[in-house]
Amino acid sequence: MSLDTVVEDIRNEARERAKEIRSEGDERAEEILSEAEADAEEILAEQERETEQAIAQEREQKLSSAKLEAKQKRLEARRNVLQDVRADVEERIAGLEGDRREELTRALLDAASEEFDDGDTVRVYGRDDDDELLTDVVGDYDNYEYAGEYDCLGGVVVESRESRLRVNNTFDSVLEEVWEDNLQDISKRLFEQ
Repeated sequence: MSLDTVVEDIRNEARERAKEIRSEGDERAEEILSEAEADAEEILAEQERETEQAIAQEREQKLSSAKLEAKQKRLEARRNVLQDVRADVEERIAGLEGDRREELTRALLDAASEEFDDGDTVRVYGRDDDDELLTDVVGDYDNYEYAGEYDCLGGVVVESRESRLRVNNTFDSVLEEVWEDNLQDISKRLFEQ
């Protein structure tokens, strides 16, 4: 075997080995590329799922916020209507005149007087505009005196030192009680038609 033949054999072996290495490298490159593509597809799919979830969550939050805001505005509008109705009622009560006003004032003073003992010195307060009416009405009761102004729509505030008692029978207190007792019915009549 000549030296040239040996060299040629070595070269051929080297070429074969290089070919094998290239082939293995190509296979490994294909595997890496395939794995990378699979990873990329998985990452892309995961990101799409996360994006869809984020969009759905954002949509749900905005929908909930919009519903809450609408509910708050509806409640505020109802509260405003109720305040307007209450203000209208107060205005009507404050505007009561003549026999109707006297009748109601007497009824409230009668009810308050039941809380006091005979012989008590009783002071009666009321709306400034009702001073003549109250002076006249109080004159029908023994030991009662009109003592001055009380900021209210009408009616009486009655007190006695002996009994250490104060009774608030103003139109305001009656209205407050009636209003609270009937607020649900008022709301139904106003808003559930």
